[in-house]
Amino acid sequence: MTNEQTAIRTTYFSIIGNTVLALIKGLAGFFGNSYALIADAIESTTDIFASLLVLLGFKYAKRPADENHPYGHGKIEPLITFAVASFLVVSATIIAHESIQNIQTPHKIPKPWTLIVLGLIIVWKEISFQIVVRKSKLTNSSSLKADAWHHRSDAITSVMAFIGISIALIFGKGYETADDWAALFASAFILYNSYLILRPALGEVMDEQLYADLILEIREKSMEVQGVLGTEKCFIRKAGMKFHVDLHAIVNSEISVKAGHDIAHKLKDYLRKEIPNLGHVLIHIEPNA
Repeated sequence: MTNEQTAIRTTYFSIIGNTVLALIKGLAGFFGNSYALIADAIESTTDIFASLLVLLGFKYAKRPADENHPYGHGKIEPLITFAVASFLVVSATIIAHESIQNIQTPHKIPKPWTLIVLGLIIVWKEISFQIVVRKSKLTNSSSLKADAWHHRSDAITSVMAFIGISIALIFGKGYETADDWAALFASAFILYNSYLILRPALGEVMDEQLYADLILEIREKSMEVQGVLGTEKCFIRKAGMKFHVDLHAIVNSEISVKAGHDIAHKLKDYLRKEIPNLGHVLIHIEPNA
């Protein structure tokens, strides 16, 4: 299975899971008198749309290179990540606003059984985070990583809600708004996560050199090709799930232009064979003296 297929399947997993959880949280919050659960449902609903965006991004990024996009369409991925993070910011803002409104409005203490619902949700969302973040590392996908952090932030808001409801139930009258305060604190955490998601995506768009391990691997593999005496500059930029490489390879200055050209082609083919997630590889030949 290709990285693209793995990413698409993982996104479908997120969409289905978030749809089911949004319904469960919304119903439990309404009948259990818990705005923290309703806030959770709001976040899960925005997660559905965010995952749909990720899915559309993956399908677009799969398009082959063409005349107008010689490096393919992978750059759509960090742009989708920006959109996903925007959904997080919107959901955090809505939750914060509604929490403040509810803190100022008298209401009933949440029902005890809502803690059971929250406990199950926390476990499931953390499992979901671990599954999706593992797939994001496997596929080198920034938007899939953003989707994974949606699951983690969802788990954290559920933990906050669990704490808030527990306080309200333990201390009783006068602490009815504890779960609303919990939702407010959760919104701040969601905003912080939004920054954590945006920062690496911005680096990807700006072609930051953040791939020291991959550069080292490329240099080591290059030395296994006959005729390559060493390497100089090595620049990497990421587009979608592929890494495009510009590499300066050192060869014997006494060989012909054709021989140097042949070495460059052998090096390019070898690197793409040994490191499957490489995209375009441009080799610049340098003489050793």
